[in-house]
Amino acid sequence: MPDISSQENNKKLFFSGVVALTIANILVKVIGVFFKIPLQHSIGDEGMGYFNSAYTIYTLFFMISTAGLPVAVSILVSQSRAKGNLRRVRRIFRLVLATFLVIGTVGMLLMFFGARAFAGLIKNEASYYCIMAIAPTIFFICASSALRGYFQGFQRMYPTSVSEVIEAIGKVLIGILAAKFALSRGYPLPVVAAYAIVGVTVGVALGMLYMILSKLICERKGKLTLLAPVDDDAEVESRRVLLGQLLKIALPIALTASVSSLTSMLDLGIMMRRLQSSGLMNAEEANAFYGNYTTLAVPMFNLPPVLIYPISYSIVPLLSSLFAAGNRGRAKQVIESALRFSAMLAIPCALGLSALAGPILRLLYSDESSATAAPMLSILAIAVFFVGMLAVTNAVLQACGKAHLPVVSMVAGGAVKLVSSYILIGEIGTAGTPVSTVLCYVTAVVINMIFVIKYTGIMPSVVKTYVRPLFASALGIACACLVYRVLSERVLGGDLSTLVSICIAVLIYLPAVFLLRCITEDDVLVLPKGERIARILRRAHLLPSGKKEA
Repeated sequence: MPDISSQENNKKLFFSGVVALTIANILVKVIGVFFKIPLQHSIGDEGMGYFNSAYTIYTLFFMISTAGLPVAVSILVSQSRAKGNLRRVRRIFRLVLATFLVIGTVGMLLMFFGARAFAGLIKNEASYYCIMAIAPTIFFICASSALRGYFQGFQRMYPTSVSEVIEAIGKVLIGILAAKFALSRGYPLPVVAAYAIVGVTVGVALGMLYMILSKLICERKGKLTLLAPVDDDAEVESRRVLLGQLLKIALPIALTASVSSLTSMLDLGIMMRRLQSSGLMNAEEANAFYGNYTTLAVPMFNLPPVLIYPISYSIVPLLSSLFAAGNRGRAKQVIESALRFSAMLAIPCALGLSALAGPILRLLYSDESSATAAPMLSILAIAVFFVGMLAVTNAVLQACGKAHLPVVSMVAGGAVKLVSSYILIGEIGTAGTPVSTVLCYVTAVVINMIFVIKYTGIMPSVVKTYVRPLFASALGIACACLVYRVLSERVLGGDLSTLVSICIAVLIYLPAVFLLRCITEDDVLVLPKGERIARILRRAHLLPSGKKEA
């Protein structure tokens, strides 16, 4: 059995990992947004349509190649750590690295030589230059993913966090410089977009090199420790058996992620065809609309979940080790806390982004582009809450050995999205695309919650987990909208009014969370420096003493 100090160290690593991943994800998303601002100004909505079309294809290959195995590695490594089985840890890593390199090579070749076929499938033929340019990224990201799963099993999220930031910075610097070079040579717009997307490939390659160096350094300094004394006599399965265990965990997860990416790719094809067949737009206009939607609305929609993804990433190995040790009571507390914290982050983000979509977009983009994307973002933002809940419930099901169940949820959600997108675009035009996305995530989350309740026996309090944060969020956002209207019309310009309004929303929401008793003392105690935070909150009469509802 692991000693108390090992358990405490594991807990500290868990929360330091959450913090590291949260900061890194925020930086990556912010860098990504600011990468697309000058790029969008340079190549316009049409050029971004080619860029994002290729990126959608890449995402499908990325998910198929890497979605499941890193999680599987982290689960098996964390289980081996709990038992002190160092030989098993090493064998798992060598096996996964070899598997990933083969998958990466195959994926890269398929994407490169099949570029024209994929471009035709999504009815955006000129995007094949971009698809070819981004194809080598599959190989580099596979190698990085093997290392990330290994580090995640040791609750070491720092190398993953830094490598993601390196990838983002490389994408920005190299992508923008390459695009400017292509523009200066007078190359056609699809070729310019391909030059820009090369930044993604180079950035991922640099991130991979950092991960390799991190593993060498951590092993040399003895930072990758076990939770129990090394057991040299522990049994280690054959490579064939271990590969079977990895695939048993990885395949359902990969299928879940691949369903989402495949749905996005098919939805792209449906949208392009429906906009043209319904007479709403021609091919160039449809590509420009897609470029606008995926450059302005979608990146903003993807920003809030970065606060939640680190929670879902980190609870998988933690819950796996708790279930392996038979500590279901502690596992129940971790799951409930993860759902509560995720809801408290997702609900205000969803409401705020929906209510202030126009002002937020105008902070970064031109008025003309923002006017097109704002109505789409207002609808799409509603799905932010459901994306957050889906991430956490997926992680819970993966950790408790039910990784195949999210596949069912995502298949159902994907089917709803494709059918509703086809119908709604014809009925209500471009708004059908974000509405279908909301319906997709609602469907998947409802099914996932049913599975979580059934297989873990945990039924989160609807009032405490969802209703109270909803009231606190509504109060903050209502005040923010009122302040924005007054300031933008009578006192300040629109940009400054937007920033002030967002600050007002945060200042009202945070104390409202405690006054409405959205969290428990147990939730606070599991945070880094939780005891100190709890004492401060009790002195401020925001948290009663004792492990009771706040």
